[in-house]
Amino acid sequence: MTAIPTRLKRPAGRSPPKIAEAFLDGRPAGGLTRDHIVDDITLYWLTNTATSSARLYWENFRATFAATSGEKPPKLKLPVGFTVFPGEIVQTPREWAKKAYPNLMYFNEVDRGGHFAAWEEPQLFSEELRAAFRSLR
Repeated sequence: MTAIPTRLKRPAGRSPPKIAEAFLDGRPAGGLTRDHIVDDITLYWLTNTATSSARLYWENFRATFAATSGEKPPKLKLPVGFTVFPGEIVQTPREWAKKAYPNLMYFNEVDRGGHFAAWEEPQLFSEELRAAFRSLR
């Protein structure tokens, strides 16, 4: 008998919890399909990258918490565009974004999309990305 680590036996059991929230009332949200979601979970599982992908969340939350709690934010010289999607984990106010990103050049709140905005609403996401960095062309 071959020993298989538990985390590899059940990919859905170790998938990021927000993936489950991509469903509203049992149906995929936005432009998602069940196949797209299963594909995404499978990629995390087969490449064993769920943990490394979570690092981005840890780093971002750490930086945002530091900035909003009065600590000096990390130096970021890059221009930043920030869009608030209504289904996102945190509804970041403009003031928080300015504190966290001193070079904030674009901030907008939209009426649809969530944590997986590029996946759920690809047209809206690309429009926001273009608007954020249009002045840099």
